[in-house]
Amino acid sequence: MNSEEQENRLPRRRVLQWFAAVAAAEGLSIPTTLAQAPKPAAEGYGYDPVLNKTYERGEVWPLTFTEAEKKAAVALADVIFPADELGPAASEVRVADFIDEWVSAPYPRQQNDRKAIIPGLKKLDEECQKHFQKNFADASVEQKQAACDEMAKGNHFFNVFTSIAAGAYYSDPKCWRALGYVGNMPIGGSFPGPPEEVLKQAGVEQTVE
Repeated sequence: MNSEEQENRLPRRRVLQWFAAVAAAEGLSIPTTLAQAPKPAAEGYGYDPVLNKTYERGEVWPLTFTEAEKKAAVALADVIFPADELGPAASEVRVADFIDEWVSAPYPRQQNDRKAIIPGLKKLDEECQKHFQKNFADASVEQKQAACDEMAKGNHFFNVFTSIAAGAYYSDPKCWRALGYVGNMPIGGSFPGPPEEVLKQAGVEQTVE
């Protein structure tokens, strides 16, 4: 990444503003986990994946992103989660690949999200072609920002895409720093108890030595 790209990167604060704007406009909370997907019905889907087996991409079900959709998804995910001091870019942890898997799955929740994401990616390209004579993936940082500002105005596609992208991004340990989550780490000795600021916020005192 050159110095100009470094300077023009979207600040994470602006991205969080997009998240808040979308959630407020639709009255929705943005899920931080993908464990909310409902179980499929008993019939019609074949066998579920074996969870302790490693599969190649497309082995469980065919992936359905076109090349244009994949490029738009990669570019949009990197706009939402650019590389910075808090973590890698979304493309580094293959967020768009996950979204491709998600919208290609034959289950009701995923197929419903597909109805928002596929037309939304197409709309992104159409808007950039209309205003900038290029697809979203080929647009400049400023042009991508303008397109995202427009798409974030109560747009169901943007809400669905950012929700799934967030679940994928923060499921990777490389991205935990932005959340302040360190995972399982030894504390070296006895448990010191909750931090003082947490105790004050809860209105309680530490009484156990």
